[in-house]
Amino acid sequence: MTKGFVFGKFMPFHKGHQAMIDFALTTCDFLTVLVCCSDREPIPGNIRVSWLEDTYQHTPHMAIRLYSYDEDQLPNTSETSPAVSAIWAEQFKALFPDYSILVTSEPYGELVADAMGIRHIPFNIEKNHYPVSATQVRSDLFNSWPYLPDSVKASLATKVVILGTESTGKTTLTGKLAAHFNCSAVTEAGRDIVADSNDFGIPELYLIAEEHAARIRRLAVGVSPLLIIDTDVHITLSYGEYAFEQMLDIPTAIYNDNKADLYLYLNNDVPYVQDGTRLSEEERDRLDLLHRRVLDKFNIRYETISGSWEERFEQAVGLVEQLIQRKGNSWYREQLSSRQS
Repeated sequence: MTKGFVFGKFMPFHKGHQAMIDFALTTCDFLTVLVCCSDREPIPGNIRVSWLEDTYQHTPHMAIRLYSYDEDQLPNTSETSPAVSAIWAEQFKALFPDYSILVTSEPYGELVADAMGIRHIPFNIEKNHYPVSATQVRSDLFNSWPYLPDSVKASLATKVVILGTESTGKTTLTGKLAAHFNCSAVTEAGRDIVADSNDFGIPELYLIAEEHAARIRRLAVGVSPLLIIDTDVHITLSYGEYAFEQMLDIPTAIYNDNKADLYLYLNNDVPYVQDGTRLSEEERDRLDLLHRRVLDKFNIRYETISGSWEERFEQAVGLVEQLIQRKGNSWYREQLSSRQS
């Protein structure tokens, strides 16, 4: 049996890495992908491993392993030099004593393979098949988004949640923001499952939590890294306390799906509209206080949006723009340019 291996940081894993691994699978009977994670890197090794495991979960004759190391003891794996390659070749010999192939997209691959006494098979050293790098992804997530596998997109999606009590314009603002930023929007599951806010039970609340999380997961891997979400699991918890004086037992995975980069809470300082399915205005305002208490209990920090409908939109756009700029504002500039042309 011919065994080969690939090694890298995968910080994050992108389609260039994926193409190299797919190629490596064709060069041997069994392939190991080694995720090298130093103590000075910001993305935990187990998360990087999970990206690969999710992408290759149905691939036979393959293993994914994590190798954690201390940079005070071993040099960074990304350096290209005979001395560094020789050091890492010794580590790899111990890990892969019966492997005969190394596949890389880096110049140092030949150095490492020579030091190990095995064959190096290069893949797209010029990196013109997928013109992306992990450094580029980290510095400009938005423009790099098309080069990320779905497993990575699910982890790195930029989520903005719109919160508030009934009749404060959450759904309208969610739609307007999604249109403005040309991104996906997650609609509120509660309004589809419970037709009347005065008539629901505990089972419906659990169903809402599950369905809403499923919608977030589906849209988090869409064409845009930005996701505007109408309401979240904390509001579902609040309804449980409001109607039944009961804290729902929500699985951790659902909280993780709902976790956002920015929370916007809409004040109840706009005219109340009763459509026949909502709470009374007095109960709506009592629910508003309970929503805020639940958010405080879970340490959810939110920005308060108030004023007229136009003022709310302007405030929200400004806060989302600030978030985008922190993540890579060139994507946003291109979106604006395309809409204006």
